[in-house]
Amino acid sequence: MERAVPLAVPLGQAEVFQALQRLHMTIFSQSVSPCGKFLAAGNNYGQIAIFSLASGLWVELVDSVLHFSLAHDGPVYSMVSTDRHLLSAGDGEVKAWLWAEMLKKGCKELWHRQPPYRTSLEVPEINALLLVPKENSLILAGGDCQLHTMDLETGIFTRVLRGHTDYIHCLALRERSPEVLSGGEDGAVRLWDLRTAKEVQTIEVYKHEECSRPHNGRWIGCLATDSDWMVCGGGPALTLWHLRSSTPTTVFPIRAPQKHVTFYQDLILSAGQGRCVNQWQLSGELKAQVPGSSPGLLSLSLNQQPAAPECKVLTAAGNSCRVDVFTNLGYRAFSLSF
Repeated sequence: MERAVPLAVPLGQAEVFQALQRLHMTIFSQSVSPCGKFLAAGNNYGQIAIFSLASGLWVELVDSVLHFSLAHDGPVYSMVSTDRHLLSAGDGEVKAWLWAEMLKKGCKELWHRQPPYRTSLEVPEINALLLVPKENSLILAGGDCQLHTMDLETGIFTRVLRGHTDYIHCLALRERSPEVLSGGEDGAVRLWDLRTAKEVQTIEVYKHEECSRPHNGRWIGCLATDSDWMVCGGGPALTLWHLRSSTPTTVFPIRAPQKHVTFYQDLILSAGQGRCVNQWQLSGELKAQVPGSSPGLLSLSLNQQPAAPECKVLTAAGNSCRVDVFTNLGYRAFSLSF
């Protein structure tokens, strides 16, 4: 579909409307295609745009968007990709799209599912999606304070994990265990054993003096894991934790709340309030801050698909209509735009 504009609006007004849409746009989510050559981005208007990373890298096209589709009635808060599908989540439901069809105009959703909420009137946002490849399942979490597991083969919701007392913002997978970590507005990171469907560990980050920042609140907005290590942040300071001992080992010296964090080789990458993608040594030393074009960042995506080594890039998006593309971690090469 084309960009949504009011019906029977004179051309000049339609252009003004679209310009205002772009001015007030927020890009919440990103996901790379299985082939590694395309990037999907979801915004606050329910639109999903498909960008050609390959075209942008070769020609440095600022407008290498292939097309838009109006995918959800509300914001597209989260997206992930399987080997065939793009999964997107908004208010109360998750939808599946075939990547092969997403590259064409007029793509139709393959299916949509809604978790079993407490009442039919409840339509909480789904803030986070997480694939669990070993059991071919998808975990959804968000405004109803619960983690829902869906079998991707049957589309049936198989379990609900309860423990959070407020919105859940983020999820991470600890594959070896197997455990899922969740962080939310209640200030807790909870670890769940997928074999027993029980909570096995709780870390209340804001209760640790070295991490606490009461003026920012207790919410956990981002987390990532690497074996026995976890990094998380939000209201509390961005902190590296040893999971087995529940001990904070490194507090990163950054004041702005962080909204996305990930391990990359021997570094930690983070982004949040402010224009910069931050690169940290595990010791807490700031290696680099690379500025982007958005005043605030909400998501980072590392394209490490082996099928397209020429498209190995980092993309960053947030409070603007642009997705910044970093061909190496040292500088922003160009931006893609809705």
